Amino acid sequence: MQTMMNVLVATAVAAGGQGVDVRGDLEKIVAGDGATAALARVSDGERTWTGAAGVRDIKRGGRPSPGGYFRIGSVTKTFVATVVLQLVDEGEVRLDDPIDKHLPGLVPGGEQITVRQLLNHTSHLYDYMSEPGYSTNRWRGDARFRSYQPRELLKMAFAKKLPDDGKWRYSNTNYVVLGLLVEKLTGNPYGEEVERRILHPLKLRRTLVPGNRAGLPSPHAKGYEPMPDLVDATRMNPSLDWAAGEMISTTADLERFMSALLGGELISKKSLQAMRTTVNTGEGFSYGLGLQAYQLPCGTVWGHSGELIGYLTFAFRSDSGKSMNLSINPSTRNPSTEEVMGMAIKVFCGTADQRRS
Repeated sequence: MQTMMNVLVATAVAAGGQGVDVRGDLEKIVAGDGATAALARVSDGERTWTGAAGVRDIKRGGRPSPGGYFRIGSVTKTFVATVVLQLVDEGEVRLDDPIDKHLPGLVPGGEQITVRQLLNHTSHLYDYMSEPGYSTNRWRGDARFRSYQPRELLKMAFAKKLPDDGKWRYSNTNYVVLGLLVEKLTGNPYGEEVERRILHPLKLRRTLVPGNRAGLPSPHAKGYEPMPDLVDATRMNPSLDWAAGEMISTTADLERFMSALLGGELISKKSLQAMRTTVNTGEGFSYGLGLQAYQLPCGTVWGHSGELIGYLTFAFRSDSGKSMNLSINPSTRNPSTEEVMGMAIKVFCGTADQRRS
């Protein structure tokens, strides 16, 4: 089994030659039981490297495709935030509007909670995924095929309140509310607006909003959960995540999306500035409007991470045009922060040992 786990396939793409090669990092993560499979795409705007380590299926083997599909989890939030900011640009909503103005009576205390606070997780709404059985980051048995409605998720969230301690708190509830806001303002399902406003214009043909569909398109590497032996967690109904984390994509599509967003192709300069205005979180990154900002030794990288059982995603881009998009299928442990950020430092700073001068 370990021999199969160490299989690596890598492909150099694009004019100008090969970009930063992180094959050794992927192999180490797989060999150290941090992943059954790992996909990466690294680019500096001219040169691109793509690769995959591990196996597609721990029972049947097979090489994972570097261009394979995976669940992106909370990177979905960046897509949803982009749609909301487009609606801001169109004058349909303002960032400092109380949510009660557009969805009256939906959110307890909604007259005091703004759209901006929902986007940057300062609303202080309880995260429904904190409840047992309501997180797609944990094994849920046959319940993983159940279908959920957004208001059902909010009913669970609003049954509890967070202590008024002023701390920043990440809450998936915020983006369920924002999904409903998009639907109220447009009259369409939020997923259709994501497709119409982002996926179609950017030709992101390998990115989708799955709804109640349990599977992933092929090719894909299977996702697993240790119970303590690894069980296949690939198939599941992602409606429990909805606008907070249900989407599926590829490393190439995520690179194109982040490049377009941060390059000013999707929203106005003013909205992009608002999106990049962050609050301190105490979690190793700062948070803007659907964007995370990570401070590396050589500067800031922007993007988002995502987790959904069997899949971890990291979509990062710097203002210099460098990018790293990574999908990991965890094995008996999750990859450490040091392993992931070590790759980021190599990609964005040029070396794992470089420090800001």
